[in-house]
Amino acid sequence: MRAQQVTDPVAYHGEGPVWSPSWGGLRWVDMLAGDVLSLAADGSVQRRSVSTVVAALRPRRGGGAVLGIERGFALEDADGTVTRLPPLWDDEGVRMNEGGCDPQGRFYCGSMAYDQRPGAATLYRLDPDGGTTAVLEGVTVSNGLEWSPDGSLAYYDDTATHRVDVFDHDPDRGLHGRRPFAEIPDGGLPDGLAVDADGGVWVALADRGEVWHFTAEGVHDEVVEVPVGMVTACTFGGPDLDQLFITTSRENVPPGEDPLAGSLFRADVGVRGLPVREFAG
Repeated sequence: MRAQQVTDPVAYHGEGPVWSPSWGGLRWVDMLAGDVLSLAADGSVQRRSVSTVVAALRPRRGGGAVLGIERGFALEDADGTVTRLPPLWDDEGVRMNEGGCDPQGRFYCGSMAYDQRPGAATLYRLDPDGGTTAVLEGVTVSNGLEWSPDGSLAYYDDTATHRVDVFDHDPDRGLHGRRPFAEIPDGGLPDGLAVDADGGVWVALADRGEVWHFTAEGVHDEVVEVPVGMVTACTFGGPDLDQLFITTSRENVPPGEDPLAGSLFRADVGVRGLPVREFAG
């Protein structure tokens, strides 16, 4: 399968696409610019500055959004007002990177060191009451995180491990029982991921222009080709959730090379996604 270009190269480091009817369709981030991008019905892109870094976002049940910013979390109200919560750490060499909401409406976001030093990162959870918890430490590049259709499993990758892992999940224990789900051969770099309504897992690969599909049993059986060297994340969107939107990056790309890097792409992959899980706070 081949992805089709939706926008011009509008982002330096596009990441974290999310489709939500509550905010009118697709949003994603230009992470290192600190901007949230929105795709309008006419195909144009609107840009809003939020912070120095904005790593991930999800809609809030009462309107607005929850965001992972450089060293913690922020809440956007329905009127667009952004409130930054207290930083979770002081080290300016570490930033938030990617996240998602569990079925209980808790928002998880994981970090990474700018120099990607091993073990410097942590996966954090923001509860609806504003409490925060470090749920997984010793991570290198905390990346894609999404739950199975029934919420009993959560798929996650620490990019440096070259694999996707799976956790068991329940409301009381949260994430537990981590184990390998799928290996990415040849030193592959798994980035953002999405789960479809059949339980299949779609994984963006940051070291090549591809999104890989794995069955719920962890069997790799399909590839979406993207004409860009660094694919960062994917999500299902469209009115019927039957389009796979794919973000790309031109981080560290020399001028004049990889001319479509930073564009948004879309692919028809023959399966529907799941409605976005919203933050309950």
